[in-house]
Amino acid sequence: MTKQLGATSTADDALSGTRLDGKRILVTGVSAGLGVETARALAARGATVVGAARDLNKAERAIIGARQEAATGGGNIELVELDLASLASVRACSDKLLAEAKPLDIIIANAGVMATPLGKTADGFETQFGTNHLGHFVLVNRLASLLPDGARVVMLASSGHRFANVDLDDPGFERTPYEPFVAYGRSKTANILFAVAFDQRHRARGVRAAAVHPGGIRTELGRHMGEEQLTNMVDAINRQLASEGKPPFQFKTIPQGAATSVWTAAVASAEDVGGRYCEDCHVSEVVPDDAVINPVSGGVRSYALDAATAEALWRKSEQMVRETFPAPA
Repeated sequence: MTKQLGATSTADDALSGTRLDGKRILVTGVSAGLGVETARALAARGATVVGAARDLNKAERAIIGARQEAATGGGNIELVELDLASLASVRACSDKLLAEAKPLDIIIANAGVMATPLGKTADGFETQFGTNHLGHFVLVNRLASLLPDGARVVMLASSGHRFANVDLDDPGFERTPYEPFVAYGRSKTANILFAVAFDQRHRARGVRAAAVHPGGIRTELGRHMGEEQLTNMVDAINRQLASEGKPPFQFKTIPQGAATSVWTAAVASAEDVGGRYCEDCHVSEVVPDDAVINPVSGGVRSYALDAATAEALWRKSEQMVRETFPAPA
């Protein structure tokens, strides 16, 4: 009997019985946490994983064990330099991969930053929107020609998308007071909307895109949050959960956090997940934009799946990065 997958499933659980021999998979953010675990789980089942990281020395150290397991399982992990906060680096990375001309069966846009102080990327974009959304927007679109029929793109989003919809009139907080989690919410909503728009453009040739929420996990992503701030946030969440008669919040382990990414990328039906938002190894239900929801409860805000907003974001993103990505003929 097949084990039911859910919130406590690990990446190994999600990939149980799956072989990925001959598959070539790009994973961004392979220097710590979820990126390393995602690369390990995929490569251990025969895939060649191209791990992208800003700091290659750090990434080399981080994947030592994963690379050994990959060799045993028939796979491999390669590394390529990528700084998503610099479009010059994004374009250099994509140029390198395009020059190699090797197909990419899956792209998992895993890298990101969260709740950073107000700042700007190398190109002058607000740090979180520029790194989490625009960097991946350019990378994935530039690599689209390497995606064969049947390929998938997985964008790591977050339940944090509930903090805010995108603001296409003021993406850089030039007129809006800066709030770290509002900026994070905008960038994560953008990740979901990008998956919606990319899926719409490429589904006719069998290439599908989806967004995933990995769950709440203690990783380097939370480096900008102090321990007191994190404790206060969890306490507030637990008070609300208690008022709803629900058990207290528990962080996922890193192997559990990587489960939905690999499930969406390599296990789930493409038709089920294409253009959708997934969590806990299933497709999430859509919840009203005005619904009062605990930050750790399930569901995706309807604004994050809105096709018109996704198209508007696409056009705005093209303007911001000064590069156009027309739909395939």
